[in-house]
Amino acid sequence: MELKDYIILFVSAFVGGSLIFLIKSNLNKKLKLLLSFSGAYLFSITVLHLLPDVYSTGDPYVGLFILAGFGFQIFLEQFSEGIEHGHIHVHQHHGMAFPFGIMISLSLHAFLEGMPLVDLSGGNHHEHTLLYGIALHHIPAAFALTSVLYQSNVKKFNVILMLILFAAMTPLGSMTSNLLQSQSIGMISNYFNYMMGIVIGIFLHISTTILFESNVDHRFNFYKMIAIVIGASLAVLNFLINVH
Repeated sequence: MELKDYIILFVSAFVGGSLIFLIKSNLNKKLKLLLSFSGAYLFSITVLHLLPDVYSTGDPYVGLFILAGFGFQIFLEQFSEGIEHGHIHVHQHHGMAFPFGIMISLSLHAFLEGMPLVDLSGGNHHEHTLLYGIALHHIPAAFALTSVLYQSNVKKFNVILMLILFAAMTPLGSMTSNLLQSQSIGMISNYFNYMMGIVIGIFLHISTTILFESNVDHRFNFYKMIAIVIGASLAVLNFLINVH
């Protein structure tokens, strides 16, 4: 990955989270449309790019890691309360367990997403497709995070610090993976498909949760469908351009 790729990952999450301080009116509905778009895009690139790549090696154990990633995301959501896919739930919490519980689970989630973002498989366009999918996905997730923290009376300065930490985790995951690869520690390239399998499981859970959520506002459902079609079409177009 190049420096600009790390910047894209950081800025997308930071800007998404900062929107809570900049725009007050009618933002939640617009972010739901972005969420639907990113969910469709994530699901489509998972089916078109990521799944064929990991199964093309013929490794019979990849499926186990996909299931593990799916299950691990379910476990993480016991602490994050669904912020990964844009859910905003504000409860009354006592002490510091609430913000730290969310931050630990979200940071681990973001760190894992960054680890496969190293060009180990020889396909640059696949890496960048995944990068853009993660960047899009983090905009509504970061907004949901800052919304929950802000509405839970966490000080603004601490909210910004947590947002910076969250925005840095995916680049840090990629940097860590790159460092391990360059130092040949444990021959990380041998485990690339397993790392990708875990991320695929996470993506499948997040994207299907987004896509199958119901909404009582039928007018919004129409716009949500448009956002989904656009997201999926963009992924298909990228696939058709890069397919050999």
